[in-house]
Order: sequence, then C-alpha cells, then structure tokens
Amino acid sequence: MCGIAGAMTAIAPPDMARIDQMADTLNHRGPDGEGLYVKDNVAIAHRRLAIIDLAGGAQPITDSSGTTIVANAEIYNYLELRRDFGRVDFMTNSDCEPPLYCYERDGVGLAAQLRGMYAIALHDPVRKRLLLMRDPFGIKPLYYVQSDDGLAFASEPRALLAAGYARRQVAERQRNELLQLQFTTGPDTIFADIKRVLPGETLVVSGGRIVERSRRAALSEQGPFDASEAEALERLDGALRDSVLVHQRADVPYGMFLSGGIDSSVLLALMAELNDQPVIAYTAGFSGRVHDEREHARALAKKVGATHVEVEVDSRDFWTMLPAIAAAVDDPAADYAIVPTYKLAREAAKDVKVVLTGEGGDELFAGYGRYRSMLKPWWLGGRVMRPRGILDGLDVLTADTAGWRDGVADAESAARIAGRTPLQIAQAIDGADWLPNDLLIKLDRCLMAHGLEGRTPFLDPVVAEVAFRLPDRLKVSRGKGKYLLRRWLAEHLPEAKPFARKRGFTVPVAEWIAEKGAQLGQLVARQPAIAEICRARDVAALFRAEGKHVGLAAWTLLFYALWHRAHIEGVVSGGDVFEALAN
Repeated sequence: MCGIAGAMTAIAPPDMARIDQMADTLNHRGPDGEGLYVKDNVAIAHRRLAIIDLAGGAQPITDSSGTTIVANAEIYNYLELRRDFGRVDFMTNSDCEPPLYCYERDGVGLAAQLRGMYAIALHDPVRKRLLLMRDPFGIKPLYYVQSDDGLAFASEPRALLAAGYARRQVAERQRNELLQLQFTTGPDTIFADIKRVLPGETLVVSGGRIVERSRRAALSEQGPFDASEAEALERLDGALRDSVLVHQRADVPYGMFLSGGIDSSVLLALMAELNDQPVIAYTAGFSGRVHDEREHARALAKKVGATHVEVEVDSRDFWTMLPAIAAAVDDPAADYAIVPTYKLAREAAKDVKVVLTGEGGDELFAGYGRYRSMLKPWWLGGRVMRPRGILDGLDVLTADTAGWRDGVADAESAARIAGRTPLQIAQAIDGADWLPNDLLIKLDRCLMAHGLEGRTPFLDPVVAEVAFRLPDRLKVSRGKGKYLLRRWLAEHLPEAKPFARKRGFTVPVAEWIAEKGAQLGQLVARQPAIAEICRARDVAALFRAEGKHVGLAAWTLLFYALWHRAHIEGVVSGGDVFEALAN
C-alpha cells in the first residue's frame, strides 16, 4: 500500500512545491520509499509501503511507449496477468506493472482485468491523457479537486488541503449527513472543494479537465442463482479458499484481526489451513460492562495453533488517542470502532506489515438485523434502512438538517434493479456508501497511520459473485443472517459455535464519556463547530444524560468537534481530548 498524489494542469507546468507538499503529507502511507514522475503538464508523486518485490518494485513504472503508472494498490491476480502477457519482458516483479500492459491492450477499460484493491494514476503522454481509477468496492481511497487551473488528486483529502488545492470549508449537507448517519455519501466529501473518485470509477482527464467517466460495478445486477444448499456450499468453499489464498500473496510478514465473530473466524480457519507457519491473530478487548470477545477468540486461536495477541483498549486509550485518530480520519467517519481499530493497528505494525480483516462479510452475506427488518411488512415491524438520524428527537440542534437522508435515498433508488430481491437491494444500498465511506475509510486511515496494510478477502469479485447471488433462503434462515457462511464455519471450525446467539461488537464509548460527561459536555458545547449548529446548554445536558441513543449522539458530537479542530481550524494538538478541546 502507498500514497499517491499529483496534478494535471490546463496550461502551465505543475507547481512542484505543491506536489512535494502533498507527498510529504502522505509520508505515513509509504515510509519505505518515494518516487516522482513529471512530464509536460503532469506531475505524480508516490510514497511506497513495500509489500511485493521489495527490492525492485519502486514506482513510478514506465513502459517502452512512455506510459507511466503510479498506484496505491495490491493487484492479487498479478501472477495470472503476467502469464497472460507471456511475451512481455517485465521490468519488475511488482504487482503494479501488469496493469500497464492491460492498458496497452484494453485502453481505458483496463480495470476490468484487475482483481484487487487499488487507486491508480496512469499517464499516457502520447494521447495526452491521465487516468484515475479506483477498485469497485472502494477499498482504496482517491480524491480530487477540479479548478480552472486543472485537476489535482491525492490518496487523502488532507494532502489537497495542505497543498492549498482546497479550502478548509465544510459543506453543509455533508456535515448534516455525518452528524445524522456517522458517514457521508456519494461523490461529495465534507470539504466543499474535494470530491471522491467513486468506487469502481475511471476518470479520463485531458488538459486538466475530466472528459470521460466510466464505472465498474462491485455487485452483480442479476438476481439469485438457483442451487441447492450443498451446491451453494461447494461454490462458496471454492471462492473463499481462492480469495484467502491470493490475499496472502506478500513478501512480508502478515497476520489477521480476530474478533471471534463469524467473519474473522472464517478467515482464521482458512488461513490456518493454507499456511505452514502459525497465523498471528490480533484481538481487541474491553474491561467493564460490555461484551469482551477475547476469551472466545483465544480459544479459537488455540484450536488452530495460531499465535494470539490480545490488545486491551481502555478509557485511558480513548482519552489519549482520540485527537490523533480524528486527525487521521480526515474523510470523517464517526464510527466508534475506530478506537480499537487504531490501537490494534499500532500493535500489529510492530510485528507484521499486512493484516487480513473481515470487512464486507455482513454486507455480502446479509448479516445485519436491519436487512431482516426490511424484509418484513410494515405492520410486522418492517421499515426502510436508517429512517432516523442520530440527533433526531434530542432537541439539541439549532441548524436545519433536512436533506440528511437524500444520499441514502439516492442509493436506494440506484439499488432497485429489475430482478434483484428486496434483500439484495438492501445489501446494495449498504455497499454504495456505508461500506466504502464508513467501514473502509476507518480501516484505511487507522491502519495506514501506522504503515500497516489491511486486506479484505470477502471484498473480492470471486467471493462477491457467489455471496451476493445466493438465494435469500441461504442468506437469512431461522432468524439469522449469514446462514450459509455459518454452515461453512460449522463444518470447518465448529468450536466457533456459529449458530449460537452472538452479541454484537460494542465499544464502551458511552460508558467512558459518561464518566467525565459534565466536564466534557461544557468543552464540546463551546467549540465553534458545535456552537454554530447546537444550543450550548442542551449539548452540556446531553453529555450528562444516560442511554444508548444519547451516548451515540454525544460520541458523534465529540468526534465532530475534534475532527473540526484538526481539519478545518487547523489546530494540531499533542495532548488528550481535554487538551485538544481547551487549547
């Protein structure tokens, strides 16, 4: 994994001081090397985290025609692609070189051949065009700013801000989405000038302007396939093995995050079977009243002979790490799981450079309770997803947040493709925004802050083709989601007890906030970002109140206040939450 940044100007040569500033801002993403490409009106910088071809895989990579690629990517089918281009005299053993030859053969449609996670910049000086590409699930991020002077792009918004390509100005609609949903939707980020390259999108840029767009879908537009449970289980087994096998392609040590839930237990079982050496598994745990998964994870790790590393996350971590976390998650996702993810990444980075994680399992195999709710008629409790905002009904807002659900409604409309079942539609809605703009942003920023690569075997086209198109009865059965995945786990690691009642992964942020609610509420209420949208006295009262919904609201306001301090006000704090807000 790496960081990339660059610009294509309309007329004048790129401002190299700005390119250097972006590259410096992305140093944490690539501590192992740096590269620079400049040609005519294009400049691209690269910061490398070396995973494959450690000695020879430096970027940029340029072919004989002058076409140059710079990528933040792992192309898992690179060995197969190299075999396809058998007569090519490859210059490196890098997984990022084969896409150059895909471009020679397939042109703008080259991404259709790639299996992996990627954000790619490719410059063709002969045709005078720059291509920007992002993988279909949106695992790897890519952002851009379009202006009269040209187009600038980077792996993270903060690079564009640091170089002066974008203003530190909040977009009101996206702010409302963040406060009510905990993430933002669509191409527009919370920064007024910065947009996302959408998952699966390819942009063609010429003369510093976008002249063409195309998009590769992550999920099939077809309905469920017809198969018996035994046949589907066989297909699933083949897809899972194939995916985990290629996701372990690396020239560096790797491990996994183990929660003890269904998804990570499946990965543990497969990795243990496919590796000669013991798997290194990292588990976060919490002391106090919330469910702690360490004991169950410990037992599973012992069963398969894995090396198990337990990482305790406590209130001290919350107060001391949260300002740094908010600074790292520049495209904000107010997901409290960022706290354990950040600390797990810090500890794992001491031993390995790659971890496999279970993101995507719930979305592809229908694990969320909200899916089952959508399948019910309204008189039996059925409802649309996310009907209520986080701050609704709490009487703290002075600003109008109407329209906060418009992006969700757009995703609902786009997901309603003829032939899809209501369950597939619900899954596709989550795949459009919740997955890339919450779960995967959290994973990318928390891990890359520590120079650690995260890989997601469930978010693989081979797995998605099977999982998304499973018959509904093999996704949801007997009141439980992920039915077929549970069946697979029951056969391969029955100690995981996949059909036992599970308690969701919960971080005790509400409990931690309540411990210091009186002091914290006063500080949060005084922040400019909060004062412009909320009544101070009601915010202070909110932090003194108790309850799950109140706790989530307090957490969201706290995160937004810290995020705003770091990315809009530009306040850098080396202290804890209280110092960051009081400074």
